Amino acid sequence: MKLFPIRGGIHPDYRKERTAEKAIVAFPVPAKLYIPLQQHIGAPAEPVVQAGDLVKKGQLLAKGQGAVSAPNHAPTSGRIEAVMEVTAPHPSGLPQLTIVLESDGKDEWANDLPAPIADPFAATPDELRARVAWAGIVGLGGAAFPTPVKLNLGSQLKIHTLLLNGAECEPYLTCDDRVMREYASDVLDGARIMAHTLGAAKIVVAIEDNKPEAQRIMAEAAKPFPNIAVTGVPVQYPMGSERHLTQAITGLETPARKLTADLGVVVHNVMTARAVHKAVREGKPLLSRVVTVSGGAVSEPKNIEVLIGTKLSELISFCGGLAKEAKRFVNGGPMMGQPLPGLDVPVVKGMSGILALTASEVNEQPANPCIRCGTCVTICPCGLVPVEMAAVIRKDHLDQAAHLGVMDCVSCGSCSYICPSHIPLVHYFNYAKGMLNAQDREKRRLERVKTLAEARNARLEKAAAAKKAAAAAAAKKAAEAAASQSTAENRPGA
Repeated sequence: MKLFPIRGGIHPDYRKERTAEKAIVAFPVPAKLYIPLQQHIGAPAEPVVQAGDLVKKGQLLAKGQGAVSAPNHAPTSGRIEAVMEVTAPHPSGLPQLTIVLESDGKDEWANDLPAPIADPFAATPDELRARVAWAGIVGLGGAAFPTPVKLNLGSQLKIHTLLLNGAECEPYLTCDDRVMREYASDVLDGARIMAHTLGAAKIVVAIEDNKPEAQRIMAEAAKPFPNIAVTGVPVQYPMGSERHLTQAITGLETPARKLTADLGVVVHNVMTARAVHKAVREGKPLLSRVVTVSGGAVSEPKNIEVLIGTKLSELISFCGGLAKEAKRFVNGGPMMGQPLPGLDVPVVKGMSGILALTASEVNEQPANPCIRCGTCVTICPCGLVPVEMAAVIRKDHLDQAAHLGVMDCVSCGSCSYICPSHIPLVHYFNYAKGMLNAQDREKRRLERVKTLAEARNARLEKAAAAKKAAAAAAAKKAAEAAASQSTAENRPGA
């Protein structure tokens, strides 16, 4: 397959060798699980259980709210201990509403789960989307966008290609690599089901060239399906970005403020495809995921299949604990991942990695003045000018930052990584995007208030005009009645 170059990018020390050859191991059912209601982009799920309830594995714990949301299910059987605030796996360290499930050790499945769909390709797209929505599946590459919403794009746009993302360009992480090696047939079956749902005739599986074994196994598994192509892509961070992966495969650049779907391409992660396979073929909701536990501070790095809601501290202990002092704990990869407030937080659906990084790996250094070397401009995969954007953001000139394209930044962190002055450029851009989004929300709120006020004033004016017209009509009718009475009284012989 012909590949197309993408601009910029970097080649960090990938450090995948720590876990790449380690098969996925299953984590035992914990004594307690902590299932946050907000594990996805969109509205948080709404609990349908309360303290004291007995639940079975797979039973609905919280239902999705609105068009962009996802339900949560019981990862094992047991008793609901509480629905309470628990520290979230988020840099803020703030609490969020969480269902605490005490395991009974039986791991018994609920008996009212939907039956497997024996022939998904005879099912309608609506039936398949409904099953994926029921299963609570979100993007497992890290974005955690509800999968059924993305699968609905085929009803709105002409989709010709499902692009299965097996690039896994973040350093340290190898969970996607291991899933492709160990569950290739499940991944491809899930991809075929998603392509059928989208109406896409073609499937392309893109895997970075530093995963030759995954490429070989996936290519072998894809041989029976002529519409599936497995291709290697260059090892170039951030190749895993859906926009850049689409460009590498199709040669088409996604316009600003548009989706890859506008080009006819929908991108899904390989682990998401496996979750779709399990939901459709086995009637099982999303209860677990594979997580890479790594970093220089971890004694025995591993790839672990773990139930959603397991405490990170238990995973670290399962990996032999910490051999060195951890300077930072990270949810995801070191480039785009988010710092964790500690290990007393649960695994969530979008958590692809747990990294315990040493001081040398974090390599924190004080920022120095910009030397105007232009390196950040050269490597920016989005064609932006980070040095200029940072300069105006420092002065809080957010309108100028927006004009320079800060909203097109994908927060890959390449500029911060490569900067010889150690300027945290991506932090500036994330700050600016957050503030601009907040301003946009406030603007839309004020516009909505203004529209409602204008509509109210129009209703009041209309009501006043109607009242005035009614009064005038009544007065006219009274005058006509009085005139008629007077005429009758003055008639001869009256």
